[in-house]
Amino acid sequence: MVYGVILAGGNGSRMGGEKPKQYLTVKEKPIIIYTIEKFFACPRLEKIIVLCPQQWVEHTKNLIKRHIAPAEDRISVIEGGSTRNETIMNSIKYIESEGKLDENTIIVTHDSVRPFVTGRIIAENIEACEKYGACDTVIPATDTIVESQNGLQISSIPQRSLMYQGQTPQSFKALKLKKIYETLTDEEKDILTDAAKIFIMKGEPVALVDGETHNIKITYPYDLRIAKSLLEDEE
Repeated sequence: MVYGVILAGGNGSRMGGEKPKQYLTVKEKPIIIYTIEKFFACPRLEKIIVLCPQQWVEHTKNLIKRHIAPAEDRISVIEGGSTRNETIMNSIKYIESEGKLDENTIIVTHDSVRPFVTGRIIAENIEACEKYGACDTVIPATDTIVESQNGLQISSIPQRSLMYQGQTPQSFKALKLKKIYETLTDEEKDILTDAAKIFIMKGEPVALVDGETHNIKITYPYDLRIAKSLLEDEE
């Protein structure tokens, strides 16, 4: 089976206010609903799992009923973990509890605050994951990337033509991801920034899928203004 896994665990601290940013309303719908709709429209995704903080589970279920119903048989909302990767592991545990976890099970993991993902990106993630076992959505870096080891001086300037900016989705053979994650030490888990790094740390291939510049992550108030403009263009 192929699962869409929407990660909605952020608390929105950089956006300001008490409501997590994925639940902010843009043009009459919460951001998370736009994201779920993109996944719901993909025929290859047999089920969608939305993971959010425990206190937002019922609210998220109600939003789905209001905006996407009838969808109860294809969308499940469950509690996420304390970190991004623990949240992904929770999705795999859920799949395993349903008796659906095997070597061919694929999860397409995506930020709930990237509502402009396209059907093409999702489909190519699934294809690349089937072939390589893992993939990451990226766009070529347009700015020069500067590395600093101490935050005060430049340590190196990598060749820009070799640099990419990571987006989501990131997709994985779920059982393989679970097995690799279980081999990590606590120290290795502490330095993880995303799930793709789990594969990289263990020398496993991660394919590249072309993203889109408009596949933005809504993080700051400025991003909300961009999102409103993009949604107007989609109408």
